[in-house]
Amino acid sequence: MASYDEVKARLQAVFHEVFDDTSIELFDEMTAEDVDDWDSVNHITLVLSVEKEFGLKLKVGEIAKLNDVGAMIRMLMERVP
Repeated sequence: MASYDEVKARLQAVFHEVFDDTSIELFDEMTAEDVDDWDSVNHITLVLSVEKEFGLKLKVGEIAKLNDVGAMIRMLMERVP
């Protein structure tokens, strides 16, 4: 299982790239409301970028449960070796 810090660091790099903003600092309760330009189109881009970075294919049910960054990190920790 990947560590929290490892997953968070990799995920933060994805956020920086997707939103073209290196000032983004992830926190567990972060949602789309906390990030400028996190709209439905960028959400799809984010999911695809996460899949690419972590070598995963997320299921629709998994994506639907990702209510905040903390949920995303926990799911990735479980799925990433």
